[in-house]
Amino acid sequence: MTRSIYRISGADRLSFLQGLITNDIARLDQGLVYAAVLTPQGKYLADFFLVPEEEAVLLDVDASIAAGLAQRLNMYKLRADVAIEETGLQVTRGTGDMPKGAFADPRHDAMGWRSYGESGGDDGTDFDAIRVAHCIPETSVELTPDTYILEAGFERLNGVDFRKGCYVGQEVTARMKHKTELRKGLARVGVSGEAPVGTEIKANGKAVGTIFTQSGTHGIAYLRFDRATESMQAGDTKVSYPVSTAG
Repeated sequence: MTRSIYRISGADRLSFLQGLITNDIARLDQGLVYAAVLTPQGKYLADFFLVPEEEAVLLDVDASIAAGLAQRLNMYKLRADVAIEETGLQVTRGTGDMPKGAFADPRHDAMGWRSYGESGGDDGTDFDAIRVAHCIPETSVELTPDTYILEAGFERLNGVDFRKGCYVGQEVTARMKHKTELRKGLARVGVSGEAPVGTEIKANGKAVGTIFTQSGTHGIAYLRFDRATESMQAGDTKVSYPVSTAG
């Protein structure tokens, strides 16, 4: 886990972020806010955590997409009273007792807590196993430039607010919300074997989706639900859907 932490300050910082992110900035009063920035076409650009800080907001983002996100935020800044600077802070994650000053991960209780300071790291928890168990996507693995956030489970993961008003990509996201049901999306699947991340899943000779993170006998896959079956293949790996909650 390599993260970059930015500090967003200035009198307009909250209104600036509110017009861009998928979640409601007012939730900072309750702790971490998980959110994304989208393209005008509603596709994923970046996901991140916003962290409350006195007179500022910290932005915790995967280092692989940090520079691009900072560039885009600066592009949108225009004349707003907003300053964006990299901090050098690091992230510590854990699932045991939450230390003083740490914040609960808002995506799922099982993801534990995050804290920010001069040093970082994990407490030894197998976070990939937790992500697979609860179908929680990861930046640049399950979350890519082709991702629509509702197909990635952002509503379930407390990453989107449908009452907050406009933001970039909001119209497309709202239309998807009001569909009867999603025809594609991330799902927890059973696996027998191991396939490289990104391997195509097939059933009856037809493309069904893609396998991503795997842990033990389960994995996260992007599926066309109308084609998904209990007997699929990702290379030499058997893939099944659905799997029971307890499975």
